Amino acid sequence: MTDPAPRRRGRPPRAGAAQGPGTRDRILEAAREEFSERGYAKVSVRGIAKSAGVDPALVHHYFGTKEQVFEAAITDAFAPALTGADALAAGPPEAVGERLTRFILGIWENPATRAPLLAIVRSAVSYETAAAVFRRLVAAQLLGRIVRQLDLPDAELRAELAAAQLVGIAMLRYVIKVEPLASVTAEEIIARVAPVVQGHLTGFGDGAPGTKP
Repeated sequence: MTDPAPRRRGRPPRAGAAQGPGTRDRILEAAREEFSERGYAKVSVRGIAKSAGVDPALVHHYFGTKEQVFEAAITDAFAPALTGADALAAGPPEAVGERLTRFILGIWENPATRAPLLAIVRSAVSYETAAAVFRRLVAAQLLGRIVRQLDLPDAELRAELAAAQLVGIAMLRYVIKVEPLASVTAEEIIARVAPVVQGHLTGFGDGAPGTKP
């Protein structure tokens, strides 16, 4: 009688666990949908795997922990919007409020970026892991671009106040869907809100503020 073949190290293969083209993207898409619909706390790696039609081991293989899946899913979807944020630095300082307001609302109006934003906002209000991802995306990557352009000693606070104004509007319009805010056009919101955002960034009677060239 011959000895049995030595057992291979690592996880044994399972049905549905085969890797293939698009597997990583399929997991990310499933994760975005799960987090958007259920929030961070109620989502599991097993649930993401089931939605994506793969073995949970593949989710761990590509991303690691649930926190890492969450950050990858949100960052991947949000990346194109952050790339476009460079346009915020272009143009005269007296119009930066309108540019920022239009940029933020444009992200929310776009269905492709609205879903990951819903996921992160719904989760960030109740879970620190999600809040940390939100801070990295919004504060470090988006607001950082604005802060670097403002030639004011309190530029960071100003940018955060402007962001708070816009995040609050987004919560009421897209998450809670308060009427009539949820139904008016984006252009009407921009016309009303941009001057307030401009005030946070450069105004409210503190001299003649400007931006770095």
